[in-house]
Amino acid sequence: MKINSGERKWHLNSVAVLIFCLAFPLLSCRSQKTTEPEIAGPVAVKPGVEVFLEKHLDLVRGKRVGLITNPSGVDRKLRSTARLLKEHPGVNLVALYGPEHGIRGNAQAGEYVPFYFDDKLELPVFSLYGQSFKPDPGMLRNIDEYMRTFDTQLTGKVPEKAMIEGIDVLIFDIQDVGTRVYTYIATMAYAMEMCASLGLEFIVLDRPNPVTGVIMEGRLLQYPEFSSFVGLYPIPQRHGMTVGELARLFNDRFLPTKARLTVIPMEGWRREMWFDQTGCPWVMPSPNMPTPETAVVYPGQVYLEGTNVSEGRGTTRPFELFGAPWIDGYQLTERLNKIGLPGVIFREAWFTPWFSKYRGQLCGGCQLHVTDRQSFRPFLTALWIMATIKQMYPDRFEFHPDYFDKIMGNSDVRLALEAGRSPAEIVRELEPGLEEFARLRQPYLLY
Repeated sequence: MKINSGERKWHLNSVAVLIFCLAFPLLSCRSQKTTEPEIAGPVAVKPGVEVFLEKHLDLVRGKRVGLITNPSGVDRKLRSTARLLKEHPGVNLVALYGPEHGIRGNAQAGEYVPFYFDDKLELPVFSLYGQSFKPDPGMLRNIDEYMRTFDTQLTGKVPEKAMIEGIDVLIFDIQDVGTRVYTYIATMAYAMEMCASLGLEFIVLDRPNPVTGVIMEGRLLQYPEFSSFVGLYPIPQRHGMTVGELARLFNDRFLPTKARLTVIPMEGWRREMWFDQTGCPWVMPSPNMPTPETAVVYPGQVYLEGTNVSEGRGTTRPFELFGAPWIDGYQLTERLNKIGLPGVIFREAWFTPWFSKYRGQLCGGCQLHVTDRQSFRPFLTALWIMATIKQMYPDRFEFHPDYFDKIMGNSDVRLALEAGRSPAEIVRELEPGLEEFARLRQPYLLY
């Protein structure tokens, strides 16, 4: 078959276009810059529980052991810490202690968790989130309002002496989310305080900070005026520390009596790691923390709990979705995207929560899509979200002042937003406090 010159030219041009189309994605991927640290190959971070069982059983030999844990306390094979300790011949596990949401994670935020006997593990289970023999009436009525009040109270959060009189050492193994407003670190602090008063040993099995141990954000809690169970001590909202490092800081700086503390570090973890770079499995540490991506947005979106805007509880994307029945999702999305916030794009979204705020009501709003988690700043983003909604709906948007200030750790930020100040200006004024905290935390870092 003969090909004339015109056909040959057409074929050559077609081949050239095809080659360019195939090569362009590869070229763009190679040339695209990324601010996220490169982790070469799969990384196997060994959590504290595995290190403990391999190297530190001498700490509990011949002693009666209590364990504070929940479903997130697992090894890399997804075996629960409770079961590992119960079945190990070198460990005498005699009691379990559950934080908010319970040992098995089957209670929602603010929900009553009673004492019971676990027939699977054959162990008593004590609640460290409101010890009582019957539910408070508020637990059975408006659960959102009850959560805002009960979460901030200290009553029922400190281990009672009778609960731990039969043990010699108390172990803590729970996955944290790297944010001050998360009750597990308060549970740890109170348990340390009680152990210190009774002369008991306290061991923390360390786990990764899922949002890195480098980036810090937010206002330091104003102490002691705004101290509560959702924020005990003067640390930033996003603190960049592991639970083991926080235990060392709390013990040295804030507890009235120092606990006999031992932290079992991880092996292989580096401060710049995000959770999906650790090789560890993600198990929901609480019912509304389904994925590591939720943890990325949580340090900012949690503040919507202190407003009348839904933070997405009662949906499959808590803290990523937000809105209200009186919000036009299209208009809000347009306004937020025009701000040009780093590392995030807003998408119009409509959702109907099946519990929590606006249960059964169609809400207009947005979903956050984090495009660059290294440059994304959830605290700044949340301030812009609240400032924008307030500007668009001045007669509808409301703060729950007491609860908002408790989770923010001060009243200054709310007052600044109410006065119409720019979120960028508010964040700039917080930088000296973060620099001071970076110096304060340095002696307690393990990695």
